[in-house]
Amino acid sequence: MVYESIGSQPWSWAGKTSSEVREIAERDGSVLVVPIGSIEQHGNHMPVATDTILVDAVAQHAAERVASDVPILVTPPVWSGYSPHHMPFGGTITLEFDDMLDIVEEIADSALDNGFDSLLLLNGHGGNGPLVDSATSTIGTEQPQAEVLGLTYFQLAASFVDDVRDTEIGGMAHAGEFETSLMLHLRPELVKEDRMEGTMMDEPYPQSTKDLVVGGPLSVYRDFTEYSASGAIGDPTAASAAKGERILELLCDELEDVLSRMHERNK
Repeated sequence: MVYESIGSQPWSWAGKTSSEVREIAERDGSVLVVPIGSIEQHGNHMPVATDTILVDAVAQHAAERVASDVPILVTPPVWSGYSPHHMPFGGTITLEFDDMLDIVEEIADSALDNGFDSLLLLNGHGGNGPLVDSATSTIGTEQPQAEVLGLTYFQLAASFVDDVRDTEIGGMAHAGEFETSLMLHLRPELVKEDRMEGTMMDEPYPQSTKDLVVGGPLSVYRDFTEYSASGAIGDPTAASAAKGERILELLCDELEDVLSRMHERNK
């Protein structure tokens, strides 16, 4: 199922009345999910909304799995992220770090005032990772009545990625095999298959990030022009819709477990 219409799902915050939101929030073990994406270049073959589309789809599919047992709502996605490293390619809309942190905190504060027992900030953009980690701490401090968690969804793939990838490490970076496969499964009409090109990830510090799902302890800042002429890092030609379908199901296996545990812990 592809979720294209905001508010059309039973677990969608946007489609509820204010009283319905409160009723769900006040149930024991209620869970709120806030997807956080970005608008940024994804090479010459994928739309700038890729991160927002994918994180929203992962949130929706996982919510569908637990909705019969868990009082859960998913907000509309936060569509802009922290993406200054993508600006040289054009097509990117970025926020300042402090401004975006304020936005995420204020969304969480106002949403949690409805009475939710737990909150998951579900991130879909690598550049948002440190910000979501910070927001998890600041929101948790300000909202001690709720359990607050932060998660970058594609990091859930670490447990299974070797079973699905065809590329070597470096092929599943930005707009590479991983994200392109998901988009071919979820929104194939937005993928320009005749324009797929990318450069394998080649970070000179071996202690740093090697790929979308293979990280390291060292943080490095670079404009993405230093990694790729097209803006795509990895090998999108290794992508397929079938692979994307499998990746989505395995991701949702992991996220379903997180959501179910949030519910059980906070009943």
